[in-house]
Amino acid sequence: MSDQGDLTEVAHDTSVHRKLFTYLTADAADDYIAIMRLFTGTLLTDLSAAEVAAQLRDRGIVLEPDVAEERCRQLVVWGNLVRAVRETRVPTVAAYHRSRSRFQVSKLGGRLHREAEEILRAVDGVQEVARELLARIVDSLGQILQQAADMHRAPDPEALAGAVTSVFTDHRVFTESVTDFYAYLAGVLTRYDLASEEYAQFKDLLLDYVDLIGADVNRNAPEIRRRLILLLELLDPVLENLPTAPALENDLVAVERLPGRTRIEWEQLAVWYGAGDVPSGPDQLRAAARQALGQLIINARRILTASGTGLSRRADLLKLASWFHTTDSDTAHRLYDAAFGCYPVRHLLIGPEEADPSAGPGTSWWDSSPVDVPVSLRERGDRTPRGRNSRVPDPGADAEHLLERARRRNEARRAAAAELAAAGTLRRSRLSRAARELLLDKLSPLIAAVSLTRTVAEDRDHDLDLLLRATPAKGETVVISGDDGTLTVHDVVLTAMPLQATYRQSGERLPA
Repeated sequence: MSDQGDLTEVAHDTSVHRKLFTYLTADAADDYIAIMRLFTGTLLTDLSAAEVAAQLRDRGIVLEPDVAEERCRQLVVWGNLVRAVRETRVPTVAAYHRSRSRFQVSKLGGRLHREAEEILRAVDGVQEVARELLARIVDSLGQILQQAADMHRAPDPEALAGAVTSVFTDHRVFTESVTDFYAYLAGVLTRYDLASEEYAQFKDLLLDYVDLIGADVNRNAPEIRRRLILLLELLDPVLENLPTAPALENDLVAVERLPGRTRIEWEQLAVWYGAGDVPSGPDQLRAAARQALGQLIINARRILTASGTGLSRRADLLKLASWFHTTDSDTAHRLYDAAFGCYPVRHLLIGPEEADPSAGPGTSWWDSSPVDVPVSLRERGDRTPRGRNSRVPDPGADAEHLLERARRRNEARRAAAAELAAAGTLRRSRLSRAARELLLDKLSPLIAAVSLTRTVAEDRDHDLDLLLRATPAKGETVVISGDDGTLTVHDVVLTAMPLQATYRQSGERLPA
């Protein structure tokens, strides 16, 4: 029960924290962002709705005080703002009513908005990697090891805490910057519209800067790993000598401590630098560099062969854009459908190597067998033919295949018709799915004829040797059961019999 309660509490806290992001995508997101900029501009800004409206007006944003009050209250509901506790002193009652509600930013709301502002100000270009921080991590670990080795002397808690915080802060900044760099690089190298000039720039970036990052990692990561392994053996006295804030240590306040204050954080840091059995961070960086280099080679091959195979789509897209610019609306829709294949779900024939020769343009993808698209076309867009030529289709084999399939289908229908004829009166019969499907195919016109003429209606199928007769009968109910459901027909009697036997009984002549 306690575990379930803990899970519920964690889920509840997560849902509360997710509300903090709502103001970024709300209908009045511009107003909310402008208000949050006011509250996060200085330390502990304490404003009323009227002051918010006045300061926004000075910045060129017109927002009525009542609307500003509503926006601030909504931010309080989401958790981005909190009510201010400062006592309001005003000269008049009217001024009191205008400033009775004051707000200030919450802890998580301010942190979220600072990060949101950083993302909004970010550009799409590449960010420099803070590779110089690796050497600082080595120095900070050396300082910690020096104090840990001299624990018989009184250590300097403040210097020790500063070195610990510096290690984790520098590591976080380095990993974030290198992650952003490789994410940008991967997004660029996978573009199929890279021209020769852009490709040359990114080639220099990859070969020079990535090699520089790899050299720094290869030089500093082993030393960081060695010092972290030594420090883990001396970590307990280091953690004991880190200063704490006694005023924050109580059961009423949840304290979020700085990184590096627990053993598990140091163990995770050591694993990142290769002290564990899982792939280390430097190994992942080397793998990312190899992947980027492989994509660079693929792009080089594509650019060199673009003139012959048409793999580069830059000129094609520019020409298509010019067509869209000069054409009318109806022609633009037809052009878009033709260029991007926006057609209904249909089976497109690639060549003679079709698994099912009966599949044509009118066959749905749902009903036809999948077609194996070549790897070069599927992954690289390369339409250059490779390997052996396709076989010449044999119409005789295809015809035999179609005849065999038609024969099996006819045999199945004949078996279903024989089952219906054997059942006779279908009032309380049990049929297979095939017999029931055959009955349903013939039942609709019979029921329609009986409903219109109020007389006996018959369906004579000479190919299947089946006579199906529907006789109107008020109050009668025909119930036909099966493995997958029950069919019920009201006010009619259904009878099935062999057609040839009916002709013999009546003395009629069989049709030629």
